[in-house]
Amino acid sequence: MAALSTPLFPNTSSLRNLPSARHRFNFLALRSPLRITCSARRHVSESKEIISHLKELRGVVCGILASWAVTSASPVIAANLRLPPLSTEPNRCERAYIGNTIGQANGVYDKPIDLRFCDYSNDKSNLKGKSLAAALMSDAKFDGADMSEVVMSKAYAVGASFKGTDFSNAVLDRVNFEKANLQGAVFKNTVLSGSTFNEAQLKDASFEDTIIGYIDLQKLCTNTSISDEGRAELGCR
Repeated sequence: MAALSTPLFPNTSSLRNLPSARHRFNFLALRSPLRITCSARRHVSESKEIISHLKELRGVVCGILASWAVTSASPVIAANLRLPPLSTEPNRCERAYIGNTIGQANGVYDKPIDLRFCDYSNDKSNLKGKSLAAALMSDAKFDGADMSEVVMSKAYAVGASFKGTDFSNAVLDRVNFEKANLQGAVFKNTVLSGSTFNEAQLKDASFEDTIIGYIDLQKLCTNTSISDEGRAELGCR
């Protein structure tokens, strides 16, 4: 059966119907990501009501620009390029059996789940249905494990091994699977929207009834390790 593909339409907005030149804003050039200056020209003849509206609009626009500047100045958060030091918690690998109790969709957690270098090979009961949102999984082993119905939103699984892992009915939203070994993994009825598979090994992986966005599907189909059967299930062209 072919994968269910849904097109993604980004929400865009623009500023239109700006005030006339007489009342327009002058946005001064930003000399650093966190320096924002907004000003408005005032005319002696302008009524107090117009000035009040201008100040209110100026505040809103400045707030938007400030938010954008803070985001742009935080590449660690935006791109997840840096990882924290490996947890020294003695039983950190067992945290996977408990999982997250909050923030399943947004990757919010009360305590980081650091599963890096842990070995869960052939685990058939302890991981099923667990919430591992925002878990750090790089270089961990999940070969042959039953991870059906797990929630791995925003998990970091770069270089991890999932050979033959069962992800049926799981939510793998915005997971980074770069360079991961997913040979023979089962993604039956699995949500894969926003997940990345750059240089991942997907030979013999099953994608029956996979739920994935159209743009994400196009990117996934560029992976040459996917078998012909897998490509047919995804609907790759």
